[in-house]
Amino acid sequence: MESRKVLSSLCYFSIFFAGFIFPLAVLLATGDEGTKQHAKKSLYSHLIPLITTPLIIFAVFYDFTSQPDGIPIFTIISIIALILVWLIVIIWNIVKGIKVLTAK
Repeated sequence: MESRKVLSSLCYFSIFFAGFIFPLAVLLATGDEGTKQHAKKSLYSHLIPLITTPLIIFAVFYDFTSQPDGIPIFTIISIIALILVWLIVIIWNIVKGIKVLTAK
């Protein structure tokens, strides 16, 4: 198996063990353009939940302070949206990592 494929797929799988740090290190360290493209794509996909999580958490806390007696519908929707974002990003990274490993 080519080391280029393994490194590219590890960029996607790093969502489980190194977050955005591993793809960033690969992006800066490698000279191979194919690996750089995969590192860049995986870095972007790792940053999506990193950016949306604080925004949704802020929305949850804001909803609790604005309506203390009502049903926190916005909070429930925000939590569901956060879970969906994380699931979609994780599944996308797994699929892309497997595709890179099995590509000919």
